[in-house]
Amino acid sequence: MVTRGTLSRRLVLASAAGALATPAIAQGAWPNKPVRVVIAYPPGGPTDLATRITLDKVATKLGQPFIFDNKGGASGAIGAEAVKNSAPDGYTFLGMTIAMMAITPHLQPIPYHPEKDFVHVARMATSMGALAAHPSMPFNTLPELVAYAKANPGKLHWGSSGMATITHLYGEMLKLEAGIDIVHVPYKGSAQALQDLLSGQVQLQFDQLVLPHVATGKLKGLAALSDTRWPGKPDMPTLREQGYGKNGADSWYGIMAPASTPAPIVEKLAALIRESLRDPDTIEKLDKAGQRATFLDPRQMKERLAVESAAFGDVIRKGNIKVQ
Repeated sequence: MVTRGTLSRRLVLASAAGALATPAIAQGAWPNKPVRVVIAYPPGGPTDLATRITLDKVATKLGQPFIFDNKGGASGAIGAEAVKNSAPDGYTFLGMTIAMMAITPHLQPIPYHPEKDFVHVARMATSMGALAAHPSMPFNTLPELVAYAKANPGKLHWGSSGMATITHLYGEMLKLEAGIDIVHVPYKGSAQALQDLLSGQVQLQFDQLVLPHVATGKLKGLAALSDTRWPGKPDMPTLREQGYGKNGADSWYGIMAPASTPAPIVEKLAALIRESLRDPDTIEKLDKAGQRATFLDPRQMKERLAVESAAFGDVIRKGNIKVQ
């Protein structure tokens, strides 16, 4: 015989069990439809390539397609705002770069807050790059460059892809840390800067595009810009190995989600991204795109972004850098 008290207890227990089971059911069902990934830059660029290459294997594992939606413009702000305003249900993610979260916020008003409006999912890949010099320069190492610059203030010029880009900030970081006077020459893109470096119109460049010319000896490679050495020239030390770029200045690409996206979904996607980045096929494709797999989990990504945002912000303030 079921008494009123027994029935009440059963109803309470059933209700509690249902409440506990609902999230598990929802998590187990994710994803049950295509997942949209907003890429905050145009097709064919490094952010686009890193995102598509990495998530290709993830989509296969999940059994649902990833729909890539390129929303370039405004230094990534258009794509970021679109994701910020999306439902936090695990069906919209953001393919982003460090610049839009750690550089742009220090330069201009943006319609999103890098910390409050998003949750970190994973860092995927880092662009390989180098500090290169014209072969006519009388130095072959970074210490020799610093010594030359100190003896010849204002005589060395470095070309960048534009004002307040990461290729500009690399040079500003070296200026501040080494205490040297080198002159910035902004271009409308890295390719134009490279042309003038090869012809000797400028003497230095911090960029990914210099790597093929370093490999062939047309340019002198003085430092790898990432946290590990470039496999194409393993004898070229990194900036950090030579005492510079201590707080990080890597150009990297990651995945974020709207704030309040369920943690189990974020963790599941992060684990699958880690798995994808260990796959030889993914590694080979990233390598051909000039990138390395450099996975960071949500916590590590958040911590790294905070360190680099502080470092870039410091350089921007001390260098009085403005967007023109």
